[in-house]
Amino acid sequence: MVTEAAGTSLLSQRLPAWMQSRSPLVRLAPTLIALVVAIIAVTIYNPNFMSGANLSRLAASSAIPLLLAVGVTFVILMGSIDLSIEGVLALSATTTVLVLQIDPGPTGSIIALVVAVLTGAATGTVTGLLHTVLKIPSFMVTLGMWFVSAGFATLLLGGGTIAVRSADLRVLIMNRFLGLPLTVWVTLVVVLIAIVMHSRTRFGRHVMAIGGEESIAQLAGLPIKRTRAAVFAIAGGFYGLAAALAVAQLGQGNVDIGEGRLFTTITAVVLGGTALSGGVGGVVNAILGVLLVVVLTNGMILMGVPPYLQQAVLGVLIIIAVASSTARKREGICK
Repeated sequence: MVTEAAGTSLLSQRLPAWMQSRSPLVRLAPTLIALVVAIIAVTIYNPNFMSGANLSRLAASSAIPLLLAVGVTFVILMGSIDLSIEGVLALSATTTVLVLQIDPGPTGSIIALVVAVLTGAATGTVTGLLHTVLKIPSFMVTLGMWFVSAGFATLLLGGGTIAVRSADLRVLIMNRFLGLPLTVWVTLVVVLIAIVMHSRTRFGRHVMAIGGEESIAQLAGLPIKRTRAAVFAIAGGFYGLAAALAVAQLGQGNVDIGEGRLFTTITAVVLGGTALSGGVGGVVNAILGVLLVVVLTNGMILMGVPPYLQQAVLGVLIIIAVASSTARKREGICK
């Protein structure tokens, strides 16, 4: 009780009042309002935005970003950061296509999916161990793992691109259920598991406690190192699954398969209301953040906004989101 109260008090010193509310709706309100406003604005500009075909495309295009955002959300919730996303995507995609080269059939496709997840999880485990055992800041160790993973992917692929001949893996994209690609349903199942993991398990509570105030969590006897290492491993598993779905979507695998994903993923998580300082936010926030980024991006495409300006807009939004989620007058130093 004492440690929880102390942790809450320390957390409240660096967050604005609306992020400290016990009501989930209050904490999610800014993102929900922004999402509704964005949908209305884009629909007014182009009424076809709300058509069934376009909504189906939006759902399909949200699957991979959502897996990445959920994975990195767990890392950010404990006050760390993960910059290795693009490298892990490259390496996991590489192992996926290499398995499919050996066996492009149904069994090979299942094995490729499993290998992709295991590749991501293994990379995340190495990251977590380097972070906790050698006490290297997450920023530096994940930056290093980005280049290490990308380097191994380049070595295995020889710098080229491998086309996927497996029709069975492509089923995830081509086949639909209730009008949506199977990738969407796979993502929904995994995200639901993540929601339960975050909000209903001891592991989720440990993650939030570490992000809220690690020193208090340590005094309470929580397994800090084990939890941190596990979070990076789990996040890597999410990236691995996203890589396999990206291979199925593109029909090929190469080192550049994750290019640009880091920025959009972090943007979605922050816009969703997960505090970079840790301890505040969650998987539901990540879902809303991804939807907001996808809607804004789709809207800007419909309006003919050039790609470089789209990134500029998202960059401004992430600065605004971070500024509004930090009680800067109470911060001694910015992380």
